[in-house]
Amino acid sequence: MHSTRSAIMATALLALCAGAAIAGPRERAEDFYTLPYDGRMPQCDDGVSLYEITQRFATSETFYFNSPLRIGGFKDIREYAYRANGPQFIPRRYCVAKAMFNDSSMRTIKYTIIERGGFMSFNRGVEWCVEGLDRYRAYAPMCDGVGP
Repeated sequence: MHSTRSAIMATALLALCAGAAIAGPRERAEDFYTLPYDGRMPQCDDGVSLYEITQRFATSETFYFNSPLRIGGFKDIREYAYRANGPQFIPRRYCVAKAMFNDSSMRTIKYTIIERGGFMSFNRGVEWCVEGLDRYRAYAPMCDGVGP
């Protein structure tokens, strides 16, 4: 009785694996959008995304930490991955930059630009983390949680 049950389970598992192998490649995430999508993702040095990081950082520092710390500018901006999770997932561009702060320090910022990742999926979203200032450890360790 036990060997019959094992044989049935093995056959079911084999059939499941074989079905997945012949299913073929999955569609791109863009093919599921109902709103118009032009397929163009902003680059890492996009001013709107950098402005959003600057403003959101200033807001969180002021309201949550009572800190005057602000981002003064960005340099050495580069992309280190694009669609690293595969074409069937929402397009994401993974970026890293050096940020100059008003306390005369330079810190690394890792950020992700997410297509349709904003409010109610109407616009892009940006997730970011400043190394050394991830006070809640939301992207720990060393902001690697923002990356792929």
